[in-house]
Amino acid sequence: MDASRYFTAAKYLELYGVPWFVREWGRGISAWTDMPAIPFLYGLIFRFFGETRLYIQIFTSFLFSGTVVLTYLIGRSLWDERLGMTAGLLLLGIPYLYSQVPLMLVDVPSMFFLTLSVYTFLRALDRGGAMIAASALWIFVAFYSKYSTWLMLTVLIVIMAVYASKGGPRRREYLLRGIAVGAVTAAIVGTVFFYKWNTFSEQMRLLVSYQKPGLGRWGESFLSTFFFQIHPAITAAALYSIYCAYRKRDLKYLIVLWLLAVVVALQIRRSRYIIMVFPMLVLAASYGLMQIRDRAITKFIGLSIAAFAIVVALFAYLPFLERISTANLKYAGAFLNSTGIQNMDVITAMPSEMPVNPAVTVPILDLYTRGNICFRYKPEGFPGPEVIRTSPLRFTWEYRNPLYYSADCSGRKDAVVVISDRPGGSLPERAGLQERQYPHFSIFRTSENVFRFQTLVTVYYR
Repeated sequence: MDASRYFTAAKYLELYGVPWFVREWGRGISAWTDMPAIPFLYGLIFRFFGETRLYIQIFTSFLFSGTVVLTYLIGRSLWDERLGMTAGLLLLGIPYLYSQVPLMLVDVPSMFFLTLSVYTFLRALDRGGAMIAASALWIFVAFYSKYSTWLMLTVLIVIMAVYASKGGPRRREYLLRGIAVGAVTAAIVGTVFFYKWNTFSEQMRLLVSYQKPGLGRWGESFLSTFFFQIHPAITAAALYSIYCAYRKRDLKYLIVLWLLAVVVALQIRRSRYIIMVFPMLVLAASYGLMQIRDRAITKFIGLSIAAFAIVVALFAYLPFLERISTANLKYAGAFLNSTGIQNMDVITAMPSEMPVNPAVTVPILDLYTRGNICFRYKPEGFPGPEVIRTSPLRFTWEYRNPLYYSADCSGRKDAVVVISDRPGGSLPERAGLQERQYPHFSIFRTSENVFRFQTLVTVYYR
């Protein structure tokens, strides 16, 4: 459901342009607790290449692949090429990541930009010059990718401290370059922050009063994340690497250990929230595997881990994801595209149980269809304010219909699409239409029978 917010923000930029997006983000564009950088990039893709999901998936796939390369480069910069190559290979050993790459979310891009920030900061300390500006730019993008990156960017302080401690005659040089990066970053980050101060202050209030307590109520165990979502051999090698680094008194290891320590110390137990530290996890695991002197054995272990993860992703994760009820939005969109339906009314029926406001599914349907959607937002039958205030999916109830869906709802439509939590068979009464106007219908009711919120789609057409 989070993808609906990012799609909506991106579509606003596509339709109204960059200046309007910059001015209205947090006002006309509901920001909830989202940062603007990734929706901004998605919007540029829509504006210059077209509103097609394929381009978004190409973009996120490129960023995932880029993270593999950056992980290799960080490993090579800190230690050697063999360690970097093994770390890049091990990043392919996390089946959970494969399920995130195709989604229009911000987690994989945030992982990329945080990893890019680490690498360019390392280069800025070593080389200075233009790398100082480049490092500040990518830290800026990472900062405005996701709120949780703020905490993760503290690794840059650890990097500067490690470089200064081992710098010898270059210590002053490292410190001056690090301060220069910090000054340039503070200037550009601060400019945006003060320009949107009202939005950011409201978001931070929500994070403290709503999101933070929610983390304590809803999480996953570290056992699930590190021994199921991640190949257990990666976790085992990373744990062993702590002993190896301590024995060697290797200060550079603190750079990769820092983010892992933050996750454990703060008990961050949602897999999605710690995706961005996975490159550091595999760097730690590669450090542990480097204690095996035989390169052929190390390579075999790395390839086996990656191959196993790909098999799990294809034959366990993918079949389950194809059965999740929200996939019906994709299947209905493909059907609408195949029949050439260009104009449609969309109706959302209030579910029998109320975990999610179904109106939030409309942008997801829009993502998967080339047709024009008419959706009149009617907040009927909503739960009371107290229920909404404490709902784990509160943002869906505070959702407001984007203006572009109701801009042109005149005239007869080619189809009526009903999104509900139960299979349809007749048009709902509030549609104000007669069945003889739309004598045919197709029902999309795939379900995993796990989640309370079900998204079933019925398309009525002539």
